[in-house]
Amino acid sequence: MTNLHTFTLDQLPAMPWKNGGGHTREIACWPPGAGLEDFGWRCSAATVDADGPFSIFAGIDRCILLLAGDGLHLTGEGLDHRLDVPLQPFAFPGEAAIACSRLGGTSTDFNLMTRRGRWQATLTVHAGAVRLTGAPHGLLLAVAGTWRTGAAAPLAAGQGLWWADAAGPAEAVPDAEGGEPRLIAIRLLPA
Repeated sequence: MTNLHTFTLDQLPAMPWKNGGGHTREIACWPPGAGLEDFGWRCSAATVDADGPFSIFAGIDRCILLLAGDGLHLTGEGLDHRLDVPLQPFAFPGEAAIACSRLGGTSTDFNLMTRRGRWQATLTVHAGAVRLTGAPHGLLLAVAGTWRTGAAAPLAAGQGLWWADAAGPAEAVPDAEGGEPRLIAIRLLPA
């Protein structure tokens, strides 16, 4: 498989936020080298250390889910959402003015952003073996347990792979050992 990239979350560079309230680890961004103003899609993990506003991303569809920590309280015009259940996706428009308050200490979340009208995405969380519907771009992140995809070495918790302009893995299967496996799977398609 060409254009297949593996990663380990805690080994990705941590970029501090301008407001000092946390940092982001960019997992993947398309096209390569794109900045925050011109990406087609972007996946990242963010560590939230302090209360504050979310950055505005006009024309972007966002999906966020809690990976670790007590969670976040998201508020804005017509919005009052507690992001306190791990691995439950929450979608919202990037142009929404959202205030974020921590529900306890530091929390880490996973973020998926797609440029509206250019890309569409489906994010699912799996607890068992899954057949993956083909997509020219996609991402897998093992959140718990070890997962085998046949496309790369087994993925332990915190490890993943993403692909672009390629056929992704056909399936993901958790090892029988290791408690309650969880896998984030993302399909990315041109709009």
